[in-house]
Amino acid sequence: MIRLAQPMIGREEIDAVDRVLASGRLVQGAEVASFEEEFGHLVDGRPCVAVNSGTSALHLALLAIGIGPGDEVVVPSFTFAATANAVRLAGAEPVFADIEPATFSLDPASVEAVLTGRTAAVMPVHLFGHPAHPGLRTLAEARGLALVEDAAQAHAASREGRPVGTWGTAAAFSFYATKNMTTGEGGMVVFADESAAHTARLLRNQGMERQYENELVGFNLRLTDIAATIGRVQLRRLEELTARRRANAAALDAALRGVVDAPAVAEETVHVYHQYTIRVEGRDRVLEALTDHDVESKVFYPIPVHRLAPYDLDLDLPQTALAARQVLSLPVGPHLSETDVAAVADAVLAAVGG
Repeated sequence: MIRLAQPMIGREEIDAVDRVLASGRLVQGAEVASFEEEFGHLVDGRPCVAVNSGTSALHLALLAIGIGPGDEVVVPSFTFAATANAVRLAGAEPVFADIEPATFSLDPASVEAVLTGRTAAVMPVHLFGHPAHPGLRTLAEARGLALVEDAAQAHAASREGRPVGTWGTAAAFSFYATKNMTTGEGGMVVFADESAAHTARLLRNQGMERQYENELVGFNLRLTDIAATIGRVQLRRLEELTARRRANAAALDAALRGVVDAPAVAEETVHVYHQYTIRVEGRDRVLEALTDHDVESKVFYPIPVHRLAPYDLDLDLPQTALAARQVLSLPVGPHLSETDVAAVADAVLAAVGG
C-alpha cells in the first residue's frame, strides 16, 4: 500500500532526542527557546511561542489578542473542526462563510456578507498548503478586524512574496505527525505584536513567567524539549522536504492533466502541498478503486463543520457543500519515490477511466 502520508524521521532526529534525554532537561527549556527563535526565520522574525498542539496554538492566538465572549470570528466551514472549535474555546462564536472553488480558501465576498457589529476577527485557513486569498488581509485592515491565520498545513508557503504567518495579527502552525514538518505533536503561535506573544507565553505556563508568581489564570500547554529538538531538525530539512512535495505534485499534474480537476495554484504563489487534493465525480467509487490498486487516499473533509453536532446549522454554502462531495486527497509527500508517484497516477487514471 502506498500510504497517504508518513512522518519523515531519520537518524538526525533520533540522535537529537537521545541527546535531550541524556541531558535530563525535558520540558520548556533551551531546545524550545531555540526552536522558537529558528522558526522565526520562516515568518520574517515575528515572535513565536511554541505550544503542545496546533489547536492550542489557535486557541492561544485568539486569547492573547483579546478575542472572547461577545465576539464573532469568521471562519470557513470547509476545514478541520479545530478551526471553529478554537473560537468556541475562546468564548467567541464562529460565523461560517463560503470558499473559493479553485483554492478552497475563504471567499472574501462571502466573508464580507456575514460581517456584523460583533465581528472581531477573520480566520482564513491556508488549506492543503495553498495560501488563502490576499483580499482577506485587505478586508480585515479596512474593517479594523484582527486577521488570525490557520497555517497548520502551510509551513513555508507564500503568496505575492509574503510568507504565511506574516499576514495579520497572529497565526497558528501545527506540527502533528503528518504535517509538512513534525515534532510528533505540537504547535507554534506567531504574533505581529510582542505584547501579545508575552501574554501567550504566560497563558501556556499556568500564567507564570517566574515560578510561583502567577500573573494570569493560564493553562499547561507547554512543548517538551524532546518535541522541540525534533522540530529543530525538521526545520533544517523543511526546504528539502517541501521541494520533494512540489516535485511530486508537478509529476501528478503532468500525468493527470485533463483527466481530473487537479489542484489550482494562484499567481505568485508557493503551494507546499500538504495534500494533493483533486475534485472528481463519483468520488467514493474512485476512492474504493484506488484502495484496490494499493493506493491510500482520503477525503478532507466529508462533513462541513457547520453541519457537525456542536454547531448543527442550516446554512447556504454551496461551494463548501460541493467540495465536501467531490474532493479526494492523493499521496504527494516526500516519502514517495518516483515509482510511487507514477503508480499513484496510473491508479487514478485506471479508477476514473482515463
